[in-house]
Amino acid sequence: MDILVVDGYNVIGAWEELHALRHKDFEQSRQLLIEKLAEYQAYTGHRVIVVFDAYHVRGLEKKYENYKVEVLYTKEKETADDHIEKLIKTLKNVKTQVYVATSDYAEQRTIFGQGALRKSSRELYLEIKQIEREIDQEIREYNTRQFPPKIPLKPEVRETLEAWRRRKK
Repeated sequence: MDILVVDGYNVIGAWEELHALRHKDFEQSRQLLIEKLAEYQAYTGHRVIVVFDAYHVRGLEKKYENYKVEVLYTKEKETADDHIEKLIKTLKNVKTQVYVATSDYAEQRTIFGQGALRKSSRELYLEIKQIEREIDQEIREYNTRQFPPKIPLKPEVRETLEAWRRRKK
């Protein structure tokens, strides 16, 4: 099984679209990232966990699912990097390949040393854009496909029915 762990605020800061949105509506930028990761998860089949810092926020660790993406807010005085490092230790095993999406070079080196593979924020962005293009292409192909009728009809009957169907009222 493949697992993608995402440093949420690092990715938001690296993606132009999310970075611009962050200044207008911080919650909306988080939500848009989660939606894009949900699409990534549905397309790839990878388990996705996104970690957001709550370093300057009082309170306990918070965990919930949104669009089947696991969303974690770290506990008070814990950075996303610290939490991701702990998470890798619990997730890593022979049957699991863990990827961490972050552009933080120090974090990339640390997680690589723990056996996880790194994916820069830009690499993740490009991969998600490619997935979006592939989904759009599949939808276009599906919409242009001709489906055979469930009841066999003679061509002249089919043409008559089609003419009736397309007639304006």
